[in-house]
Amino acid sequence: MASNNDRESDVDAETGQHGGVQSVDRALAVLEILARDGHAGVSDIAEEMGIHKSTVSRLLGSLVSREMVHQNSDRGKYQLGFGILRLASSIPGRLSLVREARQVMESLADQFKETVNLAVLRSNYAVNVDQAMGPSTLATYDWVGSLTPLHATSSGKVLLAALSADDRDRILKETGLPARTPRTITNRGKLENELIKVARDGYGVTLEEFEIGINSMSVPVYNHLGTVVGAISISGPAFRFDPEKEPGLVEGIKEAGLQVSAKMGYTGR
Repeated sequence: MASNNDRESDVDAETGQHGGVQSVDRALAVLEILARDGHAGVSDIAEEMGIHKSTVSRLLGSLVSREMVHQNSDRGKYQLGFGILRLASSIPGRLSLVREARQVMESLADQFKETVNLAVLRSNYAVNVDQAMGPSTLATYDWVGSLTPLHATSSGKVLLAALSADDRDRILKETGLPARTPRTITNRGKLENELIKVARDGYGVTLEEFEIGINSMSVPVYNHLGTVVGAISISGPAFRFDPEKEPGLVEGIKEAGLQVSAKMGYTGR
């Protein structure tokens, strides 16, 4: 006869969970341990979870049967299986960057009272795919669908900084560094130094480089692989909006970028 520790009761006395719910919760905890540690044995998992080794063995058996977990025959330890990849691979394609960013963008625009845009890299340019208008916005120009130069916009700088040196070199050779205003960076060496700063600080800034009278700041958005898939920017009139001096803006826009990244599956690893 199995002991109480070796079988699931209808309702767990300590947690109040039904046996089925408790089993699911424990199975997920096992997967989280394996995801964190890479591999683990029955005893290690049982000790961390505070449950009997026979219960862990039963959970692992069920996970192995569904290919969620694989046992390493050499050491007898367990690791995540190909079933996890099968499930995970179906998620990113269904995530819409625009949909996931919309609420965060609206909150950012409301907080700082300026225009917020979402841009992605397309055909050597940054294309704006969504926009949220702040209550202090002077103009109502709709930037959605607009192609903007990478070297002259804060979003473009963020997207450029995320590229490999070869990809960046190819794009800049094809597009050149045309001046949009007297403040546009048109020197390749100066731009490269600027991109090093963007990568170091985690944000990009333009001060009237794309359009006279407009300043902006942008941060990257990452996907589940840690790849930059977009950039969130906030812009406003130069006479009142100095991005790096705006109280709380650097922290606020960075947090917005991380929130959208998390929605896209980014874990920070």
